[in-house]
Amino acid sequence: MPSVQTDASPDILNDLVASALRAGADAAEAVSSESAALSVGVRNGRLEDVEREESRDLGLRVFIGRRQATVSSSDLSEPTRARLIERAVAMARLAPEDPYAGLAPKDRLARGPFPDLDLFDPTERSAAELEAVSAEAEASALAIPGVARSEGGHASHSTSRWRLVTSDGFDGAYHGSSFSLSVGVIAEKDGGMERGSEGRSARHLSDLPDAGWIGERAGQRAVARVGPRKIASTTAPVIFDNRMATQVISPLLGAISGPSIARGTSFLKDRLNQRILPVGTDLIDDPFRPRGHGSTPFDDEGVAVERRAIVQDGILTTWLLNSASAAQLGLASTGHASRESAGPPGVSTHNLHLEPGERDLDGLMRDAGTGLLITSMFGPSLNGNTGDWSAGVSGFWFEDGQIAYPVSEITVAGNLIDLWARMERGSDLEFRSSFNSPSLLFDAVAIAGK
Repeated sequence: MPSVQTDASPDILNDLVASALRAGADAAEAVSSESAALSVGVRNGRLEDVEREESRDLGLRVFIGRRQATVSSSDLSEPTRARLIERAVAMARLAPEDPYAGLAPKDRLARGPFPDLDLFDPTERSAAELEAVSAEAEASALAIPGVARSEGGHASHSTSRWRLVTSDGFDGAYHGSSFSLSVGVIAEKDGGMERGSEGRSARHLSDLPDAGWIGERAGQRAVARVGPRKIASTTAPVIFDNRMATQVISPLLGAISGPSIARGTSFLKDRLNQRILPVGTDLIDDPFRPRGHGSTPFDDEGVAVERRAIVQDGILTTWLLNSASAAQLGLASTGHASRESAGPPGVSTHNLHLEPGERDLDGLMRDAGTGLLITSMFGPSLNGNTGDWSAGVSGFWFEDGQIAYPVSEITVAGNLIDLWARMERGSDLEFRSSFNSPSLLFDAVAIAGK
């Protein structure tokens, strides 16, 4: 698979910006996004699918006064670029005025040289290699006693490159790679069937777990879930394992995003510089983590990024701001702008993690005594104005600190502000994605069962 190359015409983005200014724009920014991916799937040891994808997109945002317009295309030919510029400028002239529209302030822009975050591994995996590792993971899962059938194993390798150029003189680019492997299987017992899966991805191939380990985890997970029981509605301690824990924390991110705060639609809109998590709890966003899935030397407006504690010692310290929401709130961008080739920037974090506590998962269960361990979740629902939250879950009932039996068809619910105040962190933090958390224990949670 060919890796993503640098721009065929190094000045293509600068040409777009300069041409947009000549066409009547007061300011402009251009982005290019390139990617190449190869994915292979197997089922029962046989090749099932091979997907190869290469793409290259351009995006152009122009400003006329406080009016803006954005256009994009995957056709990079000179005639298409000329039409893009003409269309963008014409659209901007007709767009309604937005008092907060504009490029990022010059004094907030990142300055080079940009740090090397070790995001790119030049190793390439052929289709044959991806097929072999997928088959190995699947075979390992099928070898677990009780596993009856495979849903398939999948492996992929991809590369990407992002570049941003603005009329204020910013020009930055970075590229990355990703290697992934996953497998899903079904276990059967007494006519009952349950699914189990495991998957991992990494920037560097050397950081990807062994195929045999991934397969074993998938098989063991499926077998452990066979024969789930229904439980009566109750109130009891609930533990979200470290794969699910981020889902009970993630509503916090939307609630502190600048656009939500500016609209006044967040249940945390009045909680800045107040305690929202327990004493001693830190929620860290680190864009500079080497090989991190969300690492970046600058945000998608070119603004400088920094490692920051979004929550420090339980206290909410900041909103997540791009330039537009910052201007609306009378603040400065926090370097959290995020965008695709089309459309204006939104807001997102980089590498986010909740700092771990001192007890492992077994320790949390021992201290809780009897309760629910959640290992899968679906259909979470949130009232963004109040923080009332619920989700369908399944997992295991534990008694005397030990797993007793699997359970399913359960709903847990509560107000997130109340739940977060009673949160206890485990020690089992693993960095497997751009958002990671240890297992989390909450006492006295409402559980709806049969």
